[in-house]
Amino acid sequence: MTVTNASVSRVLSVPPAQPAAAAAHFAARLAFHTDVADVHAALAAGAADFTVVDPRSTAAWDQGHVPGAVHLPTAQIPLRAAELIDPARPVVVYCWGPGCDGAARAALALATLGYRVKEMLGGIEYWIREGYEVGTREGTRRSAPDPLTAPVDGADCGC
Repeated sequence: MTVTNASVSRVLSVPPAQPAAAAAHFAARLAFHTDVADVHAALAAGAADFTVVDPRSTAAWDQGHVPGAVHLPTAQIPLRAAELIDPARPVVVYCWGPGCDGAARAALALATLGYRVKEMLGGIEYWIREGYEVGTREGTRRSAPDPLTAPVDGADCGC
């Protein structure tokens, strides 16, 4: 129901969902997505309960990837997933960034094969923008955090 009263802001012209519906929505959303800060924190703490997969091309992988990720281009998922990824472990996939559906396509391919999968929101773009180390063809590198995406002191954002 849309409210048309001029005293109601556009924000509330469509009323917020009831708390139970909102809780179900956000719980479902978190079942499908994670973010770069949480993935980085888990990997830095030595988490071994998920596998990170980069489904981009070799040229993209060589340009920069999450250290420790498995390189498995989307087109190869049906052929090589079983040899590279333990089906008992959840998978986190990422691609270039928010403007790319590559991670969603890879997640679909993996889910179709029976893997439990989450998409890392922000992709390698936000991994780099938050100042995390990346592997490249030449070795590893790190950029300074972008103050529009992460605290410049490298601290946890607290959210």
